[in-house]
Amino acid sequence: MPPDDAPAGFPADAVALGRVAGAWGVQGWLRVSPFNDSRDSSLNGLRRWWLCGPAGARALDIESTRVHGDDILAKAVGVEDRDQAQALKGCEVMVGRAEFPRAAEGEVYWVDLIGCTVRNPRGDPLGTVAAVEEFGADPVLRVGQHLIPLVPRHVLAIDLAARAIVADWEPDY
Repeated sequence: MPPDDAPAGFPADAVALGRVAGAWGVQGWLRVSPFNDSRDSSLNGLRRWWLCGPAGARALDIESTRVHGDDILAKAVGVEDRDQAQALKGCEVMVGRAEFPRAAEGEVYWVDLIGCTVRNPRGDPLGTVAAVEEFGADPVLRVGQHLIPLVPRHVLAIDLAARAIVADWEPDY
């Protein structure tokens, strides 16, 4: 969701993908903690990030990224030293959803599931996906009072065009 004071050009479909954890080294590299596995993060390879913090939102052009353990290291245009990078600590890193790479066959971005209606195979309504959360081995769809594991055994079909999910789940679970 765009901040209230979003500058011109801020994407209306912005999605938070991580947070600046601080500086890395002395040449202005940013250390970013992604909200998912660093090796799978869409931040790798995207060249326009938006940083949102107490001072508002600003665009940041990224020259280079690389995975470093659980973090992503990023070199941004105009961030030349450790002090400049450290000043961005705590900023949320956002990217327009339209900029994401196309999902692989049979895969979806979790953010695309939010707002989908969920029904069981008989058509009984279960609710709307409010969030996708991780509690351990598998992600979970938060659908009203239900926590439905996002695994093929329970999630039988996802139709993003129709914004609909069929889940092997009962309303009284």
